[in-house]
Formats: sequence, C-alpha cells, structure tokens
Amino acid sequence: MVKLSVIVPFFNVQSYAPETLRSLRDNARDDFEFLLVDDCSTDATEEILRRAEREIPGAVRIRHERNGGLATARNTGLDAARGRYLTFLDGDDWLAPGYYEQLVDAIETLDCDFLRTDHVQCTARSRSLVRVPHGRRGEVMDPRRAILPAERSTSVDYPYAWAGVYHRRLLDEGLLRFTDGLRTAEDRPWIWRLHREAKSFAVVGLLGVFYRRGVASSLTQIGDVRQLDFIRAFDEVLEETAEDPEADRLLPKAVRTYCAIVSHHLSSDRFEPHVARELRRRSASALRRMPTDVLNTVLESMDAQRTARLRRLRRRPVNNGRAAA
Repeated sequence: MVKLSVIVPFFNVQSYAPETLRSLRDNARDDFEFLLVDDCSTDATEEILRRAEREIPGAVRIRHERNGGLATARNTGLDAARGRYLTFLDGDDWLAPGYYEQLVDAIETLDCDFLRTDHVQCTARSRSLVRVPHGRRGEVMDPRRAILPAERSTSVDYPYAWAGVYHRRLLDEGLLRFTDGLRTAEDRPWIWRLHREAKSFAVVGLLGVFYRRGVASSLTQIGDVRQLDFIRAFDEVLEETAEDPEADRLLPKAVRTYCAIVSHHLSSDRFEPHVARELRRRSASALRRMPTDVLNTVLESMDAQRTARLRRLRRRPVNNGRAAA
C-alpha cells in the first residue's frame, strides 16, 4: 500500500520546478507517490514534468486540459491519491532531504487525524522561521480548541495546506477537498473545516518545507480581480461556521479574521483602479452580510485605524443591491 501521497500542482513555474522536483527526489521512498498536477502550463513546465515522471520514483504526471486554479488542481490530486496519508506542496517551493519520512513517522507516532508543522519562509536571499500559532507541541488535541481566542492569531490563521500531513480518513469524510475554482484564499474554508470537524490534531516543531514568497506569477503578487476570491472564500467560512452548534462562540473569530483581511486589502496599493473599485464594492456588500451584532462587537475591539476604515466602507450607499463604486 502507498504510505504517503504528495499532491504538487504546477502552473508556469519553469524557473522553480527543477528545484522542487530535486527535493522530491531526495524524499522518494518505495511507498511514497508524487502526484504532479500540471494545471495547463504554457511554458516549459510540461516538458520538465515529463522528464520528472521518468526519473523520480513514484512520480505520476497529471495534466489539466484547461487551467482551473490551485484549488481545482489539488482536488485532481486528491482524486488520484492512494496513500494512507496525504500532504501537499506547491510547484515553486521545496523540501529538506528526508523530510517526508520524518513527517510520516510523526503522525504515525501521535496517531491523529492531522498534523501541523512550522516552515521556512524564503524571500529573495532572506530566510525566516514561521511557526504554527499554537503553543502546545507534540500533544494530541481537539482541533476546536485551537480556533479561539478571537482576538489572537490561532491555528486557523495558519492555513497553509503544505505545512502538515493528513490521514486518509479525512479525505473519505470529505474534509480535505477544496472549493473548486477558488483562485486565492482557497485554504481558508479548508482549514476552518478541518478544525471544526476533524477529531484530533497535533503540532510538531518539524522543519522541512521552504516556502518561496515574492514569486511574480503568484496570485499574492498579482493585483487583478482573481485576488477578490478571498471574499467568496470567507463567505464560505461564515456560512459554514454559522451552521455549527457552537456558532455563537466561533463566529466572532471568523468575522474578525474576515474584517482584518478586508482591511488589509483596502490598504494595499497593488490593485489597478477598476479592481480597487470592485474590491470596495464587494467588501461593502460583505460587511452587510455579516451578523450585525457580531460585526459591531468586532469593530469595537479592533484598532482605531482598521475600525475607521471598515466603518467608512460600511456606510457606503447601495444602489440596486450594489455598493457604489
């Protein structure tokens, strides 16, 4: 039986894919499979993956006929995965040698639904350690206990799918799939769902994933309308959390995080003017969809600058159900 399935989407990353693939080769084992999902690349990525399929033990290449985005590509990998455990990697990131063997050993030792790990963030030549915002290490816990408090960064604010490993039973229960077509923030509904519905998780101080920031083709660096999918993603978080038996406790955290992300995007200068107008319109509508009492409490608890920015947005007039541009 395959012990570990690694799902790696690629899209036009010919400059970075060779390093990613070398690191997979350095992690190969007879019972590991590497599902290389080419999301309809138009550069040399396709040929690089063809070679990798021949040269890397356990590599399987899957190509989309049209570009579907990261969430859809990950779901394609999930559909093909045969492993007892599953994890993810992005096509422009890389791994330390032997990391996956340590990761599998850790989840087998702790015997939990999912395991979260720290990672190394790489921007140009700089390196920095990014830790899971959860103080208790090596201890199996109820994932719900790691959602709150609302006013502090918690495990649901560390959504990176590749920073961990997941038992197959989560896939069988429908908890590992992403919302098809989401172009950004696809991991936000996903991490909230895991923490609300999985039975057990743990955090370990295991380093081995190197996350590349500042890649020009990354959606986090592109100021087009695809960035606005974060609104759709957080709407999904709110809708699902509102149906939870503990909605009264959990919604303040979901609303506060949503508001913080809206404020962050409003203060950004990377959007083209027409996208910035659409951001303000959609964000104003989003504020009106939030539970009024929860939103009022959240705004009172945030810093003055963000509160003022969000309250101005909230007062924007609406014409025919649309906030004014």
